[in-house]
Amino acid sequence: MAPESRAFRRRAAAVTASLGGAVIAFLLAGCGASSTASPPTASVAAHWEPFRHLHGVVDLSGRRADGRLSVSAGGRLFLLRPGRAPVPFARGPGGYRAGAGDEPYIAVSPSGTAVGGSCSFPGDDVYALVLGSHPGVDVVDRHGHARRFADLPGGETPTGIAFDTVGRFGGRLLVVGAAGNTTQVFALDCQGRVQVLTRSGPRVEGGIVVAPLSFGRYGGQLIAPDEKSGRVVAIDQRGGARTIARSGLATGSDVGIESAGFVPRGFTRAGAAYLADRGAPGSAHPGTDSILILRGTALARAGVRPGDLLVASEGGAETIAVRCRTTCTVRHVADGPRVAHAEGHIAFEPG
Repeated sequence: MAPESRAFRRRAAAVTASLGGAVIAFLLAGCGASSTASPPTASVAAHWEPFRHLHGVVDLSGRRADGRLSVSAGGRLFLLRPGRAPVPFARGPGGYRAGAGDEPYIAVSPSGTAVGGSCSFPGDDVYALVLGSHPGVDVVDRHGHARRFADLPGGETPTGIAFDTVGRFGGRLLVVGAAGNTTQVFALDCQGRVQVLTRSGPRVEGGIVVAPLSFGRYGGQLIAPDEKSGRVVAIDQRGGARTIARSGLATGSDVGIESAGFVPRGFTRAGAAYLADRGAPGSAHPGTDSILILRGTALARAGVRPGDLLVASEGGAETIAVRCRTTCTVRHVADGPRVAHAEGHIAFEPG
Protein backbone atom coordinates (compact mmCIF):
# COMPACT_ATOMS: atom_id res chain seq x y z
CA MET A 1 0.00 0.00 0.00
CA ALA A 2 1.39 3.42 -0.91
CA PRO A 3 1.82 5.68 2.15
CA GLU A 4 -0.86 8.29 2.77
CA SER A 5 -0.19 11.81 4.01
CA ARG A 6 0.65 12.18 7.70
CA ALA A 7 -2.46 14.32 8.18
CA PHE A 8 -4.71 11.64 6.76
CA ARG A 9 -3.04 8.92 8.81
CA ARG A 10 -3.55 10.95 11.99
CA ARG A 11 -7.20 11.41 11.02
CA ALA A 12 -7.61 7.73 10.26
CA ALA A 13 -6.14 6.78 13.63
CA ALA A 14 -8.51 9.16 15.37
CA VAL A 15 -11.65 7.69 13.79
CA THR A 16 -10.90 3.99 14.00
CA ALA A 17 -11.56 3.63 17.71
CA SER A 18 -13.70 0.57 18.32
CA LEU A 19 -17.32 0.88 19.39
CA GLY A 20 -17.02 -2.52 21.03
CA GLY A 21 -20.11 -4.58 21.77
CA ALA A 22 -21.23 -8.11 22.24
CA VAL A 23 -21.79 -10.65 19.52
CA ILE A 24 -25.52 -10.77 18.87
CA ALA A 25 -27.76 -13.53 17.59
CA PHE A 26 -31.48 -13.18 17.03
CA LEU A 27 -34.49 -15.24 16.14
CA LEU A 28 -35.17 -14.03 12.62
CA ALA A 29 -38.68 -12.79 11.93
CA GLY A 30 -40.31 -14.31 8.87
CA CYS A 31 -37.60 -16.95 8.55
CA GLY A 32 -39.92 -19.83 9.22
CA ALA A 33 -37.28 -21.51 11.40
CA SER A 34 -35.38 -20.64 14.56
CA SER A 35 -31.85 -19.29 14.47
CA THR A 36 -28.80 -20.56 16.27
CA ALA A 37 -27.38 -18.21 18.90
CA SER A 38 -23.67 -17.45 19.11
CA PRO A 39 -21.96 -17.15 22.50
CA PRO A 40 -21.29 -13.54 23.58
CA THR A 41 -17.76 -12.17 23.54
CA ALA A 42 -16.17 -9.10 25.14
CA SER A 43 -15.84 -7.18 21.87
CA VAL A 44 -16.18 -7.55 18.14
CA ALA A 45 -13.28 -9.16 16.34
CA ALA A 46 -12.94 -6.90 13.30
CA HIS A 47 -12.74 -3.19 12.53
CA TRP A 48 -13.12 -1.15 9.36
CA GLU A 49 -10.21 1.24 8.80
CA PRO A 50 -9.66 4.12 6.34
CA PHE A 51 -7.76 2.80 3.33
CA ARG A 52 -7.72 5.57 0.70
CA HIS A 53 -9.03 9.11 0.84
CA LEU A 54 -11.43 9.75 -2.07
CA HIS A 55 -13.65 12.82 -2.00
CA GLY A 56 -17.36 12.11 -2.40
CA VAL A 57 -17.04 8.32 -2.50
CA VAL A 58 -20.50 6.64 -2.43
CA ASP A 59 -20.15 3.11 -3.79
CA LEU A 60 -17.86 0.27 -4.87
CA SER A 61 -18.89 -2.67 -6.99
CA GLY A 62 -17.78 -5.73 -8.84
CA ARG A 63 -14.38 -7.07 -9.86
CA ARG A 64 -13.57 -6.51 -13.51
CA ALA A 65 -11.79 -9.17 -15.54
CA ASP A 66 -8.48 -7.47 -14.67
CA GLY A 67 -9.20 -7.68 -10.92
CA ARG A 68 -9.91 -4.00 -10.36
CA LEU A 69 -12.98 -2.70 -8.51
CA SER A 70 -15.21 0.08 -9.83
CA VAL A 71 -15.75 3.11 -7.60
CA SER A 72 -18.33 5.91 -7.72
CA ALA A 73 -17.13 9.16 -6.13
CA GLY A 74 -18.00 12.81 -6.59
CA GLY A 75 -20.20 12.04 -9.59
CA ARG A 76 -17.28 10.37 -11.37
CA LEU A 77 -15.94 6.83 -11.79
CA PHE A 78 -12.61 5.38 -10.67
CA LEU A 79 -10.92 1.99 -10.87
CA LEU A 80 -9.25 0.55 -7.79
CA ARG A 81 -6.58 -2.10 -7.83
CA PRO A 82 -6.19 -3.31 -4.22
CA GLY A 83 -3.03 -1.89 -2.69
CA ARG A 84 -2.94 1.08 -5.06
CA ALA A 85 -4.58 4.49 -5.35
CA PRO A 86 -7.85 4.79 -7.33
CA VAL A 87 -7.35 5.97 -10.93
CA PRO A 88 -9.87 8.08 -12.89
CA PHE A 89 -12.06 6.29 -15.43
CA ALA A 90 -14.48 7.43 -18.17
CA ARG A 91 -13.14 10.98 -18.51
CA GLY A 92 -13.08 13.20 -21.58
CA PRO A 93 -15.56 13.43 -24.47
CA GLY A 94 -18.33 10.87 -24.13
CA GLY A 95 -17.29 10.13 -20.54
CA TYR A 96 -19.41 9.85 -17.41
CA ARG A 97 -20.63 12.40 -14.92
CA ALA A 98 -23.52 12.13 -12.45
CA GLY A 99 -25.72 14.97 -11.23
CA ALA A 100 -24.55 17.05 -8.28
CA GLY A 101 -25.61 15.68 -4.90
CA ASP A 102 -26.79 12.35 -6.29
CA GLU A 103 -26.00 8.92 -4.84
CA PRO A 104 -25.29 7.10 -8.12
CA TYR A 105 -24.89 3.55 -6.85
CA ILE A 106 -23.32 1.23 -9.40
CA ALA A 107 -23.25 -2.40 -10.56
CA VAL A 108 -20.68 -4.02 -12.86
CA SER A 109 -21.83 -6.58 -15.41
CA PRO A 110 -20.20 -10.01 -15.21
CA SER A 111 -19.27 -11.57 -18.53
CA GLY A 112 -22.05 -13.36 -20.40
CA THR A 113 -24.99 -12.56 -18.15
CA ALA A 114 -27.73 -14.00 -20.37
CA VAL A 115 -31.32 -12.81 -20.58
CA GLY A 116 -33.68 -15.56 -21.68
CA GLY A 117 -31.02 -16.86 -24.05
CA SER A 118 -31.63 -13.92 -26.44
CA CYS A 119 -28.75 -11.61 -25.54
CA SER A 120 -26.20 -10.85 -22.86
CA PHE A 121 -24.67 -7.89 -21.07
CA PRO A 122 -21.10 -7.16 -22.18
CA GLY A 123 -18.71 -7.87 -19.33
CA ASP A 124 -17.14 -5.07 -17.26
CA ASP A 125 -19.69 -2.39 -18.15
CA VAL A 126 -20.67 -0.09 -15.26
CA TYR A 127 -24.38 0.63 -14.73
CA ALA A 128 -25.15 3.70 -12.60
CA LEU A 129 -28.39 4.98 -11.11
CA VAL A 130 -29.68 8.31 -12.41
CA LEU A 131 -31.75 10.34 -9.94
CA GLY A 132 -33.69 13.56 -10.37
CA SER A 133 -36.67 14.45 -12.57
CA HIS A 134 -35.73 11.90 -15.27
CA PRO A 135 -34.75 8.77 -13.30
CA GLY A 136 -33.12 5.83 -14.98
CA VAL A 137 -29.83 4.01 -15.49
CA ASP A 138 -26.69 5.07 -17.36
CA VAL A 139 -24.16 2.58 -18.73
CA VAL A 140 -20.42 3.14 -19.13
CA ASP A 141 -18.68 0.59 -21.36
CA ARG A 142 -15.24 -0.85 -20.65
CA HIS A 143 -13.68 1.87 -22.82
CA GLY A 144 -15.19 4.67 -20.73
CA HIS A 145 -18.01 5.77 -23.07
CA ALA A 146 -21.27 6.65 -21.32
CA ARG A 147 -24.86 6.65 -22.55
CA ARG A 148 -28.40 6.39 -21.26
CA PHE A 149 -29.37 2.75 -20.86
CA ALA A 150 -32.94 2.81 -19.59
CA ASP A 151 -35.61 5.17 -18.28
CA LEU A 152 -37.66 4.54 -15.14
CA PRO A 153 -41.13 5.91 -14.38
CA GLY A 154 -41.27 9.59 -13.46
CA GLY A 155 -41.51 10.27 -9.73
CA GLU A 156 -39.37 7.23 -9.00
CA THR A 157 -36.29 7.64 -6.78
CA PRO A 158 -33.83 4.82 -7.59
CA THR A 159 -32.23 3.57 -4.38
CA GLY A 160 -30.41 0.34 -5.29
CA ILE A 161 -28.93 -1.62 -8.19
CA ALA A 162 -27.53 -5.15 -8.60
CA PHE A 163 -27.00 -7.87 -11.20
CA ASP A 164 -28.70 -11.23 -11.01
CA THR A 165 -25.61 -13.45 -11.13
CA VAL A 166 -27.56 -16.61 -10.22
CA GLY A 167 -30.33 -16.67 -12.83
CA ARG A 168 -33.56 -16.64 -10.85
CA PHE A 169 -34.37 -13.21 -12.36
CA GLY A 170 -33.25 -14.23 -15.84
CA GLY A 171 -29.76 -12.80 -15.44
CA ARG A 172 -31.12 -9.26 -15.61
CA LEU A 173 -30.15 -5.99 -13.97
CA LEU A 174 -32.28 -5.31 -10.88
CA VAL A 175 -33.18 -1.82 -9.69
CA VAL A 176 -35.23 -0.81 -6.65
CA GLY A 177 -36.83 2.58 -6.22
CA ALA A 178 -38.73 4.47 -3.55
CA ALA A 179 -42.29 5.47 -4.29
CA GLY A 180 -43.96 6.91 -1.20
CA ASN A 181 -43.73 4.35 1.60
CA THR A 182 -43.21 1.40 -0.74
CA THR A 183 -40.50 0.08 -3.03
CA GLN A 184 -40.84 -0.78 -6.68
CA VAL A 185 -38.60 -3.50 -8.09
CA PHE A 186 -37.61 -3.48 -11.76
CA ALA A 187 -35.79 -6.05 -13.90
CA LEU A 188 -33.93 -4.66 -16.94
CA ASP A 189 -32.74 -6.82 -19.81
CA CYS A 190 -29.63 -6.17 -21.91
CA GLN A 191 -31.61 -4.03 -24.35
CA GLY A 192 -32.85 -1.73 -21.59
CA ARG A 193 -36.40 -3.09 -21.55
CA VAL A 194 -37.96 -2.66 -18.11
CA GLN A 195 -40.28 -5.11 -16.36
CA VAL A 196 -41.97 -4.22 -13.07
CA LEU A 197 -41.71 -7.09 -10.59
CA THR A 198 -43.64 -5.34 -7.82
CA ARG A 199 -44.96 -1.89 -7.00
CA SER A 200 -45.64 -2.64 -3.34
CA GLY A 201 -42.43 -3.97 -1.82
CA PRO A 202 -41.25 -2.89 1.64
CA ARG A 203 -38.98 0.17 1.88
CA VAL A 204 -35.37 -0.82 1.17
CA GLU A 205 -32.32 0.97 -0.22
CA GLY A 206 -28.55 0.89 -0.52
CA GLY A 207 -26.25 -1.98 -1.41
CA ILE A 208 -28.74 -4.53 -2.66
CA VAL A 209 -27.31 -7.87 -3.81
CA VAL A 210 -28.47 -11.26 -5.14
CA ALA A 211 -27.80 -14.19 -2.80
CA PRO A 212 -25.72 -17.19 -3.91
CA LEU A 213 -27.50 -20.54 -4.04
CA SER A 214 -25.69 -21.57 -0.84
CA PHE A 215 -27.79 -19.03 1.12
CA GLY A 216 -30.42 -21.54 2.20
CA ARG A 217 -34.00 -21.04 1.07
CA TYR A 218 -33.15 -17.48 0.02
CA GLY A 219 -30.51 -18.49 -2.51
CA GLY A 220 -30.96 -16.59 -5.77
CA GLN A 221 -33.22 -13.95 -4.22
CA LEU A 222 -32.59 -10.21 -4.04
CA ILE A 223 -31.37 -9.19 -0.58
CA ALA A 224 -31.88 -5.59 0.56
CA PRO A 225 -31.47 -3.64 3.82
CA ASP A 226 -33.97 -1.22 5.37
CA GLU A 227 -32.32 1.48 7.46
CA LYS A 228 -35.53 2.61 9.12
CA SER A 229 -36.62 -0.75 10.55
CA GLY A 230 -33.30 -2.62 10.69
CA ARG A 231 -34.76 -5.49 8.66
CA VAL A 232 -32.91 -7.48 6.01
CA VAL A 233 -35.42 -8.37 3.29
CA ALA A 234 -35.39 -11.09 0.61
CA ILE A 235 -37.37 -10.45 -2.60
CA ASP A 236 -38.12 -13.31 -4.98
CA GLN A 237 -38.56 -13.27 -8.77
CA ARG A 238 -42.30 -12.70 -8.43
CA GLY A 239 -41.80 -9.66 -6.23
CA GLY A 240 -42.75 -11.40 -2.98
CA ALA A 241 -40.85 -10.10 0.04
CA ARG A 242 -39.94 -11.68 3.38
CA THR A 243 -37.96 -10.45 6.36
CA ILE A 244 -35.03 -12.82 6.91
CA ALA A 245 -33.17 -10.96 9.67
CA ARG A 246 -33.31 -8.08 12.09
CA SER A 247 -29.97 -6.37 12.48
CA GLY A 248 -30.17 -5.46 16.17
CA LEU A 249 -28.36 -2.22 15.31
CA ALA A 250 -29.58 1.37 15.57
CA THR A 251 -32.29 2.35 13.07
CA GLY A 252 -33.32 5.52 11.27
CA SER A 253 -32.41 7.66 8.27
CA ASP A 254 -28.64 7.98 7.76
CA VAL A 255 -28.16 5.65 10.75
CA GLY A 256 -29.54 2.16 10.10
CA ILE A 257 -28.31 -0.66 7.86
CA GLU A 258 -27.39 0.51 4.39
CA SER A 259 -24.66 -1.62 2.79
CA ALA A 260 -24.51 -5.30 1.90
CA GLY A 261 -22.30 -7.82 0.16
CA PHE A 262 -21.76 -11.59 0.06
CA VAL A 263 -18.33 -12.93 0.92
CA PRO A 264 -17.28 -14.61 -2.34
CA ARG A 265 -16.15 -18.19 -2.86
CA GLY A 266 -12.41 -18.54 -2.52
CA PHE A 267 -12.13 -15.64 -0.05
CA THR A 268 -8.99 -16.03 2.07
CA ARG A 269 -7.17 -14.31 4.91
CA ALA A 270 -5.19 -12.44 2.26
CA GLY A 271 -8.40 -10.86 0.94
CA ALA A 272 -10.29 -7.79 2.08
CA ALA A 273 -13.68 -6.11 2.06
CA TYR A 274 -14.14 -2.49 0.95
CA LEU A 275 -16.84 0.05 1.81
CA ALA A 276 -17.51 3.68 0.86
CA ASP A 277 -17.42 6.12 3.80
CA ARG A 278 -18.94 9.27 2.33
CA GLY A 279 -18.05 12.69 3.70
CA ALA A 280 -21.24 14.28 5.12
CA PRO A 281 -20.30 17.53 6.90
CA GLY A 282 -22.82 18.55 9.52
CA SER A 283 -24.23 15.04 9.88
CA ALA A 284 -24.17 13.14 13.16
CA HIS A 285 -21.89 10.79 11.21
CA PRO A 286 -19.76 13.15 9.09
CA GLY A 287 -17.69 10.37 7.54
CA THR A 288 -14.00 10.15 6.69
CA ASP A 289 -14.48 10.74 2.93
CA SER A 290 -12.52 7.58 2.22
CA ILE A 291 -12.70 3.96 1.17
CA LEU A 292 -12.73 1.73 4.25
CA ILE A 293 -11.04 -1.67 4.39
CA LEU A 294 -11.82 -4.74 6.51
CA ARG A 295 -9.00 -7.24 6.19
CA GLY A 296 -9.46 -10.94 5.62
CA THR A 297 -7.49 -11.88 8.71
CA ALA A 298 -9.91 -9.92 10.89
CA LEU A 299 -12.94 -11.45 9.16
CA ALA A 300 -11.51 -14.93 9.68
CA ARG A 301 -10.98 -14.21 13.40
CA ALA A 302 -14.63 -13.11 13.56
CA GLY A 303 -15.70 -16.47 12.13
CA VAL A 304 -16.90 -15.04 8.80
CA ARG A 305 -16.85 -17.54 5.91
CA PRO A 306 -17.47 -17.47 2.14
CA GLY A 307 -21.21 -17.32 1.46
CA ASP A 308 -21.95 -15.17 4.51
CA LEU A 309 -23.81 -11.90 3.99
CA LEU A 310 -22.18 -8.81 5.51
CA VAL A 311 -24.51 -5.89 6.26
CA ALA A 312 -23.19 -2.54 7.55
CA SER A 313 -25.01 0.40 9.12
CA GLU A 314 -24.78 3.84 7.55
CA GLY A 315 -23.93 5.39 10.91
CA GLY A 316 -20.64 4.00 12.21
CA ALA A 317 -20.36 1.07 9.75
CA GLU A 318 -21.38 -1.42 12.44
CA THR A 319 -21.44 -4.76 10.65
CA ILE A 320 -23.36 -7.99 11.07
CA ALA A 321 -22.88 -11.35 9.36
CA VAL A 322 -26.02 -13.21 8.29
CA ARG A 323 -25.74 -16.92 7.53
CA CYS A 324 -28.71 -18.89 6.16
CA ARG A 325 -28.68 -22.64 5.69
CA THR A 326 -31.58 -24.60 7.21
CA THR A 327 -31.93 -21.73 9.68
CA CYS A 328 -30.57 -18.16 9.69
CA THR A 329 -28.24 -16.56 12.22
CA VAL A 330 -27.12 -12.98 12.81
CA ARG A 331 -23.84 -12.02 14.49
CA HIS A 332 -22.28 -8.60 15.14
CA VAL A 333 -18.79 -9.07 13.69
CA ALA A 334 -17.25 -5.65 13.05
CA ASP A 335 -17.39 -1.95 13.81
CA GLY A 336 -16.16 1.05 11.86
CA PRO A 337 -14.93 4.51 12.71
CA ARG A 338 -17.46 6.19 15.00
CA VAL A 339 -17.87 8.99 12.48
CA ALA A 340 -18.36 6.69 9.47
CA HIS A 341 -21.16 7.46 6.99
CA ALA A 342 -21.26 4.20 5.02
CA GLU A 343 -22.92 4.02 1.59
CA GLY A 344 -23.58 1.53 -1.20
CA HIS A 345 -22.27 -2.02 -1.58
CA ILE A 346 -19.63 -3.97 0.30
CA ALA A 347 -17.10 -5.11 -2.33
CA PHE A 348 -14.46 -7.81 -2.00
CA GLU A 349 -10.96 -8.74 -3.08
CA PRO A 350 -10.80 -12.53 -2.54
CA GLY A 351 -7.04 -12.61 -1.89
